[in-house]
Amino acid sequence: MSYYFYPIILIGVVVLLSAFFIVKQQTATVIERFGRYQSIRQSGLQMKIPLVDRIAGRLSLKIQQLDVLIETKTLDDVFVKIKVSVQYLVIRDKVYDAFYKLEYPHDQITSFVFDVVRAEVPKMKLDDVFVKKDDIAIAVKRELQEYMSEYGYDIIKTLVTDIDPDAQVKAAMNRINAADREKTAAQFEGDAARILIVEKAKAEAESKRLQGQGIADQRREIARGLEESVEVLNKVGINSQEASALIVVTQHYDTLQSIGQETNSNLILLPNSPQAGSNMLNDMVASFTASNQIGEAMKNAKNNKKEE
Repeated sequence: MSYYFYPIILIGVVVLLSAFFIVKQQTATVIERFGRYQSIRQSGLQMKIPLVDRIAGRLSLKIQQLDVLIETKTLDDVFVKIKVSVQYLVIRDKVYDAFYKLEYPHDQITSFVFDVVRAEVPKMKLDDVFVKKDDIAIAVKRELQEYMSEYGYDIIKTLVTDIDPDAQVKAAMNRINAADREKTAAQFEGDAARILIVEKAKAEAESKRLQGQGIADQRREIARGLEESVEVLNKVGINSQEASALIVVTQHYDTLQSIGQETNSNLILLPNSPQAGSNMLNDMVASFTASNQIGEAMKNAKNNKKEE
């Protein structure tokens, strides 16, 4: 065999090997014959006619994600940047539409996202944008699903992943939140102070009540003791006036004795002269005598009035 046939054989082997190609998993390959659509090949070892068929392109059937950043204005005239993540895939049965109907699918999806977001966000206030971000995502998915399914794309999910207002607006929002929290803290502190005052007043009232009850009990016991003392003195021939006077004088000297036992006491008892007890006794006797005389006079006047 001549050496001239070796290049021909080599070219034939290369051409024969070029007839075979491999399609990866979750990938679709579009085959054209003389520039015209021929077929779509799925994963595995495939074959085409050399020099006649060619691989026009490959499309991934995996879920893909496109992040779109949109700047728009809210209802309360606040500019905000919103990041929308679109998860999509090529429908296996519509690879032809996805390959031939759209030149740049990313640009088409981006345009639809811009259109929907700039139609929805201006209807909301800034606070509502944060609260209703899921509603924005649902609206984007609904519009994309309606249009992109015609071109062989299925929208799996749309997510509003970031909402970024202007820096000055964020600073103002932070100040508002801080002021609101300080207001709430002041209200709680005021409530706590009011509860403390009320409880303190209740405690003082209870203390006064118990103190008054103790004083009343003390005076009741003193009165009972005085009554018993007068009864004992009456039994030995001392009348009630003299007994009362004697008890008062005795208490006077007991008080002086109690004060004298305190080394650092600065209490002064008036009167405290030696004749104070005698004067007090005379004054009390005179007072009791006058009181009895007045009582007898009033009793006699009352009886005379009844007789008339």
